[in-house]
Amino acid sequence: MALLRMRNAQGSNATEIEKKIKRGNALRQGSAWRGSRWLVALLLVVLSVCVAAMWLYVTSLDSDVTETLVRQGELVSPQPRVYTVQCSEDYENYKRYPGCTPVKCGRAVTDGVVTREEAQILRRLAERGLALAGSEGGASILDLHSGALSMGKQFVNIYRNVRGRIQAVIAETFGLDPTLMYLTKPTFFSRINSTTAKTQHDEYWHPHIDKVTYGSFDYTSLLYLSDYGTDFTGGRFIFMDQNNNRTVEPRAGRVSFFSSGTENLHRVEKVTWGTRYAITVSFTCDPAHAIADPAIPGGTHG
Repeated sequence: MALLRMRNAQGSNATEIEKKIKRGNALRQGSAWRGSRWLVALLLVVLSVCVAAMWLYVTSLDSDVTETLVRQGELVSPQPRVYTVQCSEDYENYKRYPGCTPVKCGRAVTDGVVTREEAQILRRLAERGLALAGSEGGASILDLHSGALSMGKQFVNIYRNVRGRIQAVIAETFGLDPTLMYLTKPTFFSRINSTTAKTQHDEYWHPHIDKVTYGSFDYTSLLYLSDYGTDFTGGRFIFMDQNNNRTVEPRAGRVSFFSSGTENLHRVEKVTWGTRYAITVSFTCDPAHAIADPAIPGGTHG
């Protein structure tokens, strides 16, 4: 009997121990589940914060969102890609010259006027000229007239030919009489890199209006001598419109041209790597502000 009671007691104790083990396992499982739920909740909170931060970041960049008018890899030829915009009132403050003063305003891009080979030659000449006269800051310019002597007859001949073709495409695009358009100053090579600006004149990235900066300008053109994404990064040309920014990616031999008034407020993006070369060639309708093509002293001016 005593043995039977002991066995019953042991069986009862075993049952109690088994129950305790089951309760412990259940508690541990419940604790693990609660821990998992807290971990999931924490991950969801972190994800929500990240999404909110990204949304705020994207929202803050809305003013800088750009529409690319022409990409570097595109070939716009033979016809220019033209974007018409309404003319500003800027031209009302100047004497009007029928057949030249902007009536149809806009911006256009073409790769069919200057060859990449011509752009390469002009770039080499620009590199040589700017090596002697460049700034230590982020932007350097070389006036084409003062630099003609150092760059020689080859530059004068190529430039004169290229300038004539640019003038012709501007006249055709905007419906002008090319004989009423005159080259005007400043006309220059520009070299832009990521070097820190030394003076205010090196800060090329500020928004500006050519007609306001240079009263004689009626039509502005830029001939790019290097490739965006290959020779440099950053440095895109940005038209700053009311609801959006629209950009042109430079390509060697590409010509971008536009009417020079407030309708084409613009800036150049900061160059972040490499070197960007271009030539600015501008035209006026006012004969009083006309200048001749660069020439070698003692040579023919044509």
